[in-house]
Amino acid sequence: MKKFILPILTALLFVCLPNSLFAADFSVSAGGGGLLGYTFTRYTMEGENLNSIQNMDRLDYAGFLFFDAAYAEFSVIIQAGKNSYKENMVYYDVPYADSKGTGNETSLGFSLLGKYPFTINETLKWFPLFGVEYQIALIQRRHPDGDFVYDRSKGQLPEDRDKDDKQYSISAWNSFWIDVGAGLDYNITSSLFLRGELLFGFRLPTSYEMGALEKVQNPPLNVKNPNLTGLTGSPDLKIGIGYHF
Repeated sequence: MKKFILPILTALLFVCLPNSLFAADFSVSAGGGGLLGYTFTRYTMEGENLNSIQNMDRLDYAGFLFFDAAYAEFSVIIQAGKNSYKENMVYYDVPYADSKGTGNETSLGFSLLGKYPFTINETLKWFPLFGVEYQIALIQRRHPDGDFVYDRSKGQLPEDRDKDDKQYSISAWNSFWIDVGAGLDYNITSSLFLRGELLFGFRLPTSYEMGALEKVQNPPLNVKNPNLTGLTGSPDLKIGIGYHF
């Protein structure tokens, strides 16, 4: 009897596997759209006799292209934003550094999000989203109150130097994000659809921010065991139009 079990199971596998594959949704689509978002930073750096805060608020706007393979979405994003910021450092209860102003920045981003679609009816489908995004800084400008506009990509801001007193390159503001959210597709025709996504991104500290943590441990401050706490987050609304192939 055992000699018949393997051939039977093999036959069942070949019968069931194609049916399962064809039943799965492997549709491919592509499209593009726009993004409107808000990014905020609230960081505190503390150590021996040191307290420093970094606050930033930025309105973001972007254009993007996406490629969708049913269970994954890949996007390329050109994003810009205008911000206001405030940085304050107190050392031995005495103000050591204080800066505030406005700025603007532009980045090129790449995101890869996993998704699982749920069909509501013939025209509507929703899907949870979870994935990662990497943003490459292209432009970083700051306008301190009462001062000139400084282009960080050209190393014009005097305090933008690392612990070895070397000027940071623009790549110090590259950033890695973890994104979570949900999306909704509305079928306009059998091929054309409208897509909306609401995402919240959690940004990891940049090389510049981690560099500041290292910098205070060196002369002239020599702070022992400083730590950086806080959050950079970004709620984003994306609206686009796509085409099913």
